[in-house]
Order: sequence, then C-alpha cells, then structure tokens
Amino acid sequence: MSTADTDLDTGVEGNSRLTAVNGMILLILLAVEGFTILSVRQFITLHIYLGVLLVGPVLLKTASTCYRFIRYYGRSRPYLDKGPPHPILRILGPVVILTSLAVIGTGIGLIYTGPDHRDPLLTLHKASFIVWFVAMTIHVFGHLVEGVRTTWQELSDRRATPVQRHRRWRTLALALSLLAGVGLASALLPSASSWTNHRSDSIVGHDDR
Repeated sequence: MSTADTDLDTGVEGNSRLTAVNGMILLILLAVEGFTILSVRQFITLHIYLGVLLVGPVLLKTASTCYRFIRYYGRSRPYLDKGPPHPILRILGPVVILTSLAVIGTGIGLIYTGPDHRDPLLTLHKASFIVWFVAMTIHVFGHLVEGVRTTWQELSDRRATPVQRHRRWRTLALALSLLAGVGLASALLPSASSWTNHRSDSIVGHDDR
C-alpha cells in the first residue's frame, strides 16, 4: 500500500472516530437538555444555556458527516471501501441535520424575541423539535453500538499507528467545538433575561392574565 493510500485510510478512520466521539458527547448533552424539558419552567436558564452550547458540537458533527458524504459520493476509494450507512440512516441523516439546525436556530431566535413576541418562532421551535426527536431516536439506535465501539477504540487505543498519532488533532477539534459553544452560550445568556426573569406561565405558552 502506498503512502497516499495509507493517508487516505487514516483519514477515513480518523473521521469515523471524530464523528463517534462527538456523537457520544452530543448524546450526553442532549440527555441533560431533555431532562430540562421535563420541567422547563424550573430549568429555563439551563435549558437555554445548553441549547446554545450545542451549537459547537452540532456544527462539528455536521462538518464531519458532510465530509464523509462528499468523499463517498466523490468516489474516494477508501470511503467507498468503508461503505455507506444503512439506507434508512442515510435518508434520515439530512433530516437530523436540518431539524437540529432548525431547533437551535429557532431557540436562539426566541432569546431575542422574548416571551411577549414568541409566536411564530415558538411554534416552529416545538414543531421542529418533534420531527427532530423522531428522526434522532432512530438515528441514535442505528449508530449507538458502532458509536460506542469506535469511541472506546479511540480512548483505549495505545498503538503507535498513524490514525492514533492524529488523535491530538481530533481532541483539539472536540475541545474547540465545546469552547465555542460555551463562549456563545455565555455571550447570549444575558439576552435571555426576558425568559429567565419572566413569569413561568408565559414560558410554556400560556397567556398572561
């Protein structure tokens, strides 16, 4: 195998590991965000903060997934050899990405509109969340076993292989995505004071009376 072929194979495996580890991080963050939904009035500050923080990891996941998509349909031999996901997961992939961006985008929009002018963004936020939740549930179950296995391999592999030597760059990408999310969430949270200080009834969509 030539050096060029080795580099390409390393790129495929590195992309797979980056996507898997980032996916596990997202799963944890989304689980906490889901917990806040159970009592959004009580956890509205955490709900908003985590929702914005997700921007970094979601964009990184979108980038790594789209990169694999482009290389596969660009007929790159190592990506062709790895093969595509299951057809159902391939169809759901764009749905997960678009609805993720829709949920986060409408959520950020709501920060600025405030509770008094929440419609139609709140309706779009809820509708996109419902579609996202269904697609994401199937997506998670379809990738969970492989994701856990690949993440464990990334964390436990101590061999001096080319893909392992590039782990520091994947770690840096993950750290930067989280730092970007934390920075954005910290910057936008003060603008959400109309939600965090507002009457709790209005947060869940009831009219003020």
